[in-house]
Amino acid sequence: MKIYISTDMEGISGITSMHQINSGAREYERARRMMTSEVNAVIEAAFENGAKDIVVNDAHGDMDNILIEELDSRVSLISGSLKPLSMMEGIDESFDAVFFVGYHARAGSSESIIDHTYTFRVLEAKINGRPVSEAGLNGRLAGYYHVPVAFVSGDQNAIRCAREELNEHVGVAVKRALGRTAAVIYPFSRVEARLKAGVAEAMKKIPSFKPTVEKAPVELEVTFTVSDMSAMAQLIPGVMKKDARTVIYTGRDYLETYKVFRVMLALTSGII
Repeated sequence: MKIYISTDMEGISGITSMHQINSGAREYERARRMMTSEVNAVIEAAFENGAKDIVVNDAHGDMDNILIEELDSRVSLISGSLKPLSMMEGIDESFDAVFFVGYHARAGSSESIIDHTYTFRVLEAKINGRPVSEAGLNGRLAGYYHVPVAFVSGDQNAIRCAREELNEHVGVAVKRALGRTAAVIYPFSRVEARLKAGVAEAMKKIPSFKPTVEKAPVELEVTFTVSDMSAMAQLIPGVMKKDARTVIYTGRDYLETYKVFRVMLALTSGII
């Protein structure tokens, strides 16, 4: 069984602060070790329950957070950026299931650690009229390749978003968010046990899980924080203005729509 793991940092069990998630911040090196340890726990459980091949995509920030020297030697790691498919670089039809490790809730969620949707420039993203988090966006790209999401970990509202946006999967809450930068967290031994139990359940259920496939055509609606971002996004052929900060694009299929979303983010990256 071949497993694809996309791993973010905000939903890692010990992460609560901006001081942890940004390269060069005072707690970043410690956070990298926590992220690597949590991914290793998921990898170990997956191999113990039937995985034969695992690909890990480092999907946070500059995407070079995981410490390769401490990562389970049985896997391959996709590291660094820019990547055309970003958090889902490397996904294709060869995988049996996708795991999202350390994910967070969509922008605007209450009581969720560092909630956002791909970037703090996005106030809301919708697919065919439905608000989506990174789990929803990325899970639909997996669905385009006919691969189901089998496992998601993060705080309780990351799990809620994934349940609202994706087909059936196993969700494991590794911390309880109290606000945007505060949470009840637990010693890693307790978190590790939860993760391993969740992965074991997910591995057994993979044959019954169904991909989340978005019916074409696929409409993307993005609301940015400022109007200049909307104006830049409208430089993309086919992108239409809805209001001062919101644009809409309709793609022939989900892959096209996802790629246009990626271009929108690139065009707006230099705008304050």
